[in-house]
Amino acid sequence: MSDNIATLAQLLDAAGTTWRVFDIGRRVQKIDKATFADIESTTIPYPYPLAQHALLAIQFWDPKASSEPYVWFLKMPLDEQSKLVAASRDHFANMVLEAIGTSLTGAEGEQSKLDNNPYVFTPNANKRAAFNARIKVELRQSASQYYEHAQLYLSGKLGWQDWQSVAVQGLADFAARIDHQDNEALLCQAWSQLPAQVRQPLAAQLENSELGTEAAQTLLTSINQAIQHQDKALLIDALRAISSARAVGLVEQALGQVMNSDYGQDADICQVIAGRLWAYLEAPQTLAQFLEHCCRIDTEQPLFASIFADLVAIPMLRPHVLAILRSEQRSDALSRAIGGLFSS
Repeated sequence: MSDNIATLAQLLDAAGTTWRVFDIGRRVQKIDKATFADIESTTIPYPYPLAQHALLAIQFWDPKASSEPYVWFLKMPLDEQSKLVAASRDHFANMVLEAIGTSLTGAEGEQSKLDNNPYVFTPNANKRAAFNARIKVELRQSASQYYEHAQLYLSGKLGWQDWQSVAVQGLADFAARIDHQDNEALLCQAWSQLPAQVRQPLAAQLENSELGTEAAQTLLTSINQAIQHQDKALLIDALRAISSARAVGLVEQALGQVMNSDYGQDADICQVIAGRLWAYLEAPQTLAQFLEHCCRIDTEQPLFASIFADLVAIPMLRPHVLAILRSEQRSDALSRAIGGLFSS
């Protein structure tokens, strides 16, 4: 990089843009500029690693123009401590400078020069919809054309079987605006009526939203019913939907109910917990119970090894996961599973 540009933040500032950064790996969540500066300087590890990468969405625009913002979706490698690999960041920035210089908001066609960049990726449809919805809220723009129809469907006025007309983007807009109008009340009334064809994509959007107490209580009830009636699909959807709720106590209660049920040793449920509810595994006792469950699951793929690798990479969990390696209180099954991590 040039002498005056050493980070992506400096590159965006040098181009005169207004910009913001989001993690779009585990969920769509904003990263403030001070934290991003610490990440770029490798002062701190990346807080939300996924498969040894930081999945970022960097949105930027020219504040003097009225054009739509540009977005870079970047998949940047992390080292074994989940810190950004600076050489890869520098490589990307140099490619930008060589392709389009510092005129980042120039002609639309200039951005296409980055299409074959090794760090640029395309998020899946759910993440793209969630990001688009979140950005419109951030910029105080109107929701997509699909929003009102999704609202109308969730009111029940169209009939629950008329789900084919509901667009994922409309559900994403609804989830991003869960605290607008009567949306949370609509969700509470509709949740138990929804066909799986709508409930599943809606849950994938709600996992990015901080639901209020009323919605969290509805989902907790749904989780208990799913356990009672052995409805695994409903349980997965309700767990995903409640995972980012503000009502921390209700989420903890939901996790406890699942962990103490037969589903506590189900491979799919454990993957949902590790992927969406990782923050609730920080309590050493909960983490130990979770890993004890994981090591007893017999799957064709090595589930315990993949979940262990995922959790130990998360900075907030890493010291607790490593502490279990040294614990003398773990079971023989967990000891064997941990030993297997180092035997190959």
